[in-house]
Amino acid sequence: MDDVKAVYAALLEAHKRGDPVALATVVSVRGSIPRHEGSKMLVRADGSIVGTVGGGMLEQRVIAEALAALRDGTTRMPTYSLNDLDAGDPGVCGGTVQIFIEPIAVAPTLVVIGGGHVGKALAELGKWMDYRVVLSDDRPDYCNPDYLPGMDEYVVCQPAEIPDRIAINRNTYVAAVTRGLPVDLALIPALLKTDAGYIGLIGSRRRWALTVKALQERHGLTPAELQRVRAPIGLELQAETPKEIALSIMAEIVMLRRGGTGQPMQWLGEVAEAEA
Repeated sequence: MDDVKAVYAALLEAHKRGDPVALATVVSVRGSIPRHEGSKMLVRADGSIVGTVGGGMLEQRVIAEALAALRDGTTRMPTYSLNDLDAGDPGVCGGTVQIFIEPIAVAPTLVVIGGGHVGKALAELGKWMDYRVVLSDDRPDYCNPDYLPGMDEYVVCQPAEIPDRIAINRNTYVAAVTRGLPVDLALIPALLKTDAGYIGLIGSRRRWALTVKALQERHGLTPAELQRVRAPIGLELQAETPKEIALSIMAEIVMLRRGGTGQPMQWLGEVAEAEA
């Protein structure tokens, strides 16, 4: 029972942090098996575990299957015979065990860098859309629960420190709604070292052109590296207000996350046929 509690506690913590994990559960046993039905093991993306489904080579194979499940997002239910190590079985207990392996979907994380008017509107919209939202700013007055309640995490730090303070992976969408070039020059190189699924930077085309020039001269970043940055951020909606700009940013994030095109859904052929 203590193992199960530890597994569920680790699962809850992973959910809070937005970390992908896979849950392995013993669903069927026949014969002599080291763990009973219902035994659970949580597998993190780095291969570390909480709980056990039996140890030894059996556990190593389950971990490998769990990591594969995390990569492709599909469940699986392998069966293992523990009869003969020489024949390639993962043990010699004499029984058979079936294990259900489930990748646990986690909410995508939206990291909003900059707590000004647009950042505030964007963070609120992200929460409304069920993202896990992390607000970061180097100004404490713009990054706290009193200023903007209900966020999942508040990180007050310098821009270059963000990857060290926030867990960023492929399920992380970073929107830098920052104050200007000095902040961007420290922030962008740090973000490009991460596996973020999205990096967007607010500002005009001229601001981005100046930023690119400075990043290439001072940090040696290549055009291929800089192509990862969506700048200016968002879809072209002629947005003006902070809420409208936030909408254009989230629209772009959803488009990329879901594989959309950003094109109008209306099929003009239907209009032409109706007129005919």
